[in-house]
Amino acid sequence: MNQDELVELYRQMLLIRRFEEKAAEMYALGKIGGFLHLYIGEEAVAVGAVSALDRSDHLVTHYRDHGYALAKGVDPKRAMAELFGKATGLDKGKGGSMHFADVERHFWGGYAIVGGHLPLATGIALASQYQDRREVVLCVLGDGATNIGEFHESLNLAALWRLPIVYLVENNSYGMGTHLARASALKAMHSKGCAYGMPSRQVDGMDVLLVRDAISNAVDYARSGLGPSLLEAMTYRYRGHSMADPELYRHREEVETWKLRDPVRHFQTSLQLGGFFTTEQAETISAEVDRVIEGAVQFAEQSPDPDDSALWEGVYVEPVEQEARAAEPVGTRR
Repeated sequence: MNQDELVELYRQMLLIRRFEEKAAEMYALGKIGGFLHLYIGEEAVAVGAVSALDRSDHLVTHYRDHGYALAKGVDPKRAMAELFGKATGLDKGKGGSMHFADVERHFWGGYAIVGGHLPLATGIALASQYQDRREVVLCVLGDGATNIGEFHESLNLAALWRLPIVYLVENNSYGMGTHLARASALKAMHSKGCAYGMPSRQVDGMDVLLVRDAISNAVDYARSGLGPSLLEAMTYRYRGHSMADPELYRHREEVETWKLRDPVRHFQTSLQLGGFFTTEQAETISAEVDRVIEGAVQFAEQSPDPDDSALWEGVYVEPVEQEARAAEPVGTRR
């Protein structure tokens, strides 16, 4: 990667960190309601993974989805407005924190049901293969989702049909408040891929370049027609499962130990030591990111609430569209 690309990775990680910190602040002030799952500490996974995708590739995630949306290039203003429940939000204020989506960027969301998005992501990969497209699907899930039926069913079909999909497990050691050692007979999530004969490996999720390299290889493998892969990124969330989490299940010392490997700070240090930017340039980037975040909050606060009539929009397919599709020859339907 050249200097500009490396600096851009750092800027994206810092943007996610500051966005999440501001979201926590707005939640505490009562301006954001519902559930709010923060991505603080895991930024290297999203930024590294998305940087390995082509613009036409698809991304499907779990409900800790803000970081992936921003890494995919979603406007922070629209992202913050969605958290505020405003009409200008990504989903017109209807989705909230767990249901970010952006059709133009092939970002299909944020799903609230643990593991429920795996069959959908696998289906997108099947469509890509069936229609002879070169698009690859990146499906992100948490370690807790590897124990449910949809995980095994999806991986089995993906391997059987050699679908162009990469399954990425973010292993932050906890499924809500339960440590993985108390929930999974296997401690290494990537080892579950061996049951389906697919390439599987573990990567340091606190290092953005290692994540990028691992995903790049898996994406190339899928795009060449060889089939799916299962990757496990070892990472850690510094905040609770959600803003409502009192965090009674882990010790502060454990959190502080992981913070010593902070992905944003370590990547900044690496870039400075490598001569890619100076301390002054880092401060300039920081100030620019702060302006973007403050602008996003201002935009959200000034945006209108959805009109009551919006409750009835996007619920059903319009009859005209249904009739038109019914008239199409079966072989031409997409």
